[in-house]
Amino acid sequence: MTTPPVVTEASRSPGLSATDAARRLAVDGPNVVASSSPNLWRIVGSQFRNVVLVLLLVTAAVSGALGQVQDAVVILVILALSVGLGAWNEYRSALVSSAMGDRLRHTARVLRDDAWTTVDVRSVVVGDLARLGVGSIVPADCVVVSATDLHCDESVLSGESRPVARATGDRVLQGAVVVAGSAEAEVRATGARTEFGGIAAGLRTRAPETSFQAGLARFSVVLVWIAVVLMLLIVVSGIAFSRPLLTTVLFALAIAVGVTPQLLPAVVSTALAAGARSLKRSDVLVKRLVCVEDLGGVDVLVTDKTGTLTSGGLRFHSAIGQDGRPDPRVLAAARATVPDDVAAAGAAGASIADVLDREVLAAAQQAGIPTMDVAATQPFDHEHMRSSALVEKADGSREILVKGAPDVVVPNCRDVPSTAVTVLDRLRAEGHRVLAVAAADVDHDTRTADPDAAGAALALLGFVVFEDPPRPGVADAVAALHGLGVRIVVVTGDDAVVAEQLARSVGIPVEFPLLGSEMSGSELAGRVLTAGVVARVRPADKAVVVRALRASGRTVAFLGDGVNDALALHAADVGISVLSATDVARDAADVVLLDKDLAAVATAVRTGRRVFANTLKYVMMGTSSNIGNMLSAAVAASFLPFLPMLPAQVLLNNLVYDLGQLTIPTDRVDPERLAAPSRWDVGAVRRFMLTFGPVSSLFDFVTFAVLLGIVHAGPDEFRTVWFVESLITQSLVVFVIRTNRVPSWRSRPGRWLALGALGSATVAIAIPLSPLGPLVGFSSLSWPLLVTIGVIAVAYLALVEALKALLFRFVFRQPSATHHATHHVRRAAARFGPSR
Repeated sequence: MTTPPVVTEASRSPGLSATDAARRLAVDGPNVVASSSPNLWRIVGSQFRNVVLVLLLVTAAVSGALGQVQDAVVILVILALSVGLGAWNEYRSALVSSAMGDRLRHTARVLRDDAWTTVDVRSVVVGDLARLGVGSIVPADCVVVSATDLHCDESVLSGESRPVARATGDRVLQGAVVVAGSAEAEVRATGARTEFGGIAAGLRTRAPETSFQAGLARFSVVLVWIAVVLMLLIVVSGIAFSRPLLTTVLFALAIAVGVTPQLLPAVVSTALAAGARSLKRSDVLVKRLVCVEDLGGVDVLVTDKTGTLTSGGLRFHSAIGQDGRPDPRVLAAARATVPDDVAAAGAAGASIADVLDREVLAAAQQAGIPTMDVAATQPFDHEHMRSSALVEKADGSREILVKGAPDVVVPNCRDVPSTAVTVLDRLRAEGHRVLAVAAADVDHDTRTADPDAAGAALALLGFVVFEDPPRPGVADAVAALHGLGVRIVVVTGDDAVVAEQLARSVGIPVEFPLLGSEMSGSELAGRVLTAGVVARVRPADKAVVVRALRASGRTVAFLGDGVNDALALHAADVGISVLSATDVARDAADVVLLDKDLAAVATAVRTGRRVFANTLKYVMMGTSSNIGNMLSAAVAASFLPFLPMLPAQVLLNNLVYDLGQLTIPTDRVDPERLAAPSRWDVGAVRRFMLTFGPVSSLFDFVTFAVLLGIVHAGPDEFRTVWFVESLITQSLVVFVIRTNRVPSWRSRPGRWLALGALGSATVAIAIPLSPLGPLVGFSSLSWPLLVTIGVIAVAYLALVEALKALLFRFVFRQPSATHHATHHVRRAAARFGPSR
């Protein structure tokens, strides 16, 4: 890290004019750390990370060079269709993800034309003078020119979660979060030239891996070993039968391709994009498409209280003295602690402290209360849970006025009468939000507004009372989440009695409220779930709750919108914020709600489970069908004097099947499949594959017996009948396997899925009858053979239906939860995304 330049009054930036800022923006470019614009050609290239596809490409070239042009052309066409389709679907999904980011706008306060103004963070340029307050994210690499008790959280850069003090002349880096104090800082570097930009640039090529992707990678290892065994069996049998080595190798490679669900990336990306579009229509923005899957696994929602369970419209109710009667002195003292620029900062992204301060300011102005002569202030922070002001009275004496949480202020006051305690208890029992106001006389030479530093002896003046009724419809949303198997835990900095009463009123079970000071011990997760409400917490306490729940095996979503929620949003499996949240909360989140509504969270969880269920359908059906067909091919190759299918026919079979399966993301999902959290279970997929795969092979062997023992089919006729039979059975079995219900027709499939499956079966019959048939080595089919194929298909579907009734209860057992590590730098980098 370079040595920061010395800042003096002479070198202090006066800010820029709008003209100068526009000129510098044109020269230096926008304050962007990494481009997230999707690149179609890069996505096309990524399709060839599959080694088997690369080998097939090479063997197609070798085949052409050896004169087998027809086989080479067929293989290249099929590969081009497969790669092109997968790339196009991934590209469309990337466009959806990019469009979601465009809905999120981040701002910074800078001095332009001698006036403080709010600009898009991407318009910040070198030379700008930026104003930083609690909750601000440092918009670029800056040097502090003036600071008041400034502390920054630089964990996104350093990994150190403890706030770091910064003073005049110190550097503050892009991406750091102001957690206490305020400052003005001159911008010295923007965009990719910042230290944060260098870190974010290194993440462009590799996205974080979800638990679903990790599970699929583990399962892919199993498929690779199966493919290797089948390839060896085919090559050995080919040598034994003295088949052409090139044809045998091509066939073995085609079998290896057939074992794996080739279009899984396309199916996953299509499902995720469809889920994201559906959520967008429900006013839910997904910043990373993979989070749609994560939402499906959520079984605990940790949420704050204000704006989620309540209307969020905190309104001033009254300012009362210790005796519970209106007292204008209390409102005047509370007004003195309000920062000068609280009204100018705007409502968007305001913290609860800002909202309360605006209500106090408006009430004081309406009451005609004059402003006091404020000599110094200490802004609100979540550690001290208070704000204070040093004021000079008319007689020249000075006093410190304090406004904050009653649990913090009242215990530090001397001689608190019992009537004041009674009044406070009554206000809490009525569900009001309360701030305590106190005062202390100090020496005339006091320069600090910090009552601890001044050694002030506080005296309680009274209370400022606010009201925030329950949000309309929140009880229904809570019931919907409970119906999805999601436990709700309320974590709030507010009073325990107020939080408990509100939670009970909206249907959240509360055994007893747990206080932030009581959060300790190895059984914290169980105590939190039993309590239902955790009150009087500090910012770090929320993250502790989330981590404890995750460590106990829960998949946790956290919903919050304030500065004090950022740590918990980072710690959660899925961070959920709201469009009007503070910048730091919005940046830390994976999912952003246009309205802070629990009903939208229920919709998001339901959509995530639907996406997961449909993706799992493809994995289940694709692996079981492919394993069965490829096992049949390998066994047949070991005793037939000819290959049971030509390499091009194997690839064509796989392509037609996968094209039909691309409609799976649009399928309906049974309500009972949405009632429990989604889990990736390698064991369940393996059991499914090893059960239904051999059943598929069994009917293939029946087909072989008919063809060899009754029909006495030659190579071309054998390959044609088996191609049609295998494609019809694996296409139609989707109607049985797509649902757990018995019989299967009790669950209606999606329209596009039905068309896709029936279309694949129709294409299977049409190919041998079309001009394409002779090109790939097929012969025509007689009516008796078609009837035979139909009988075998019906018998196969009936057996699968019977097996499903016995085995689905075991195949779909819920595994223990697993968690993945998410690199939050990538999430934060979205704040400095590209302009479009």
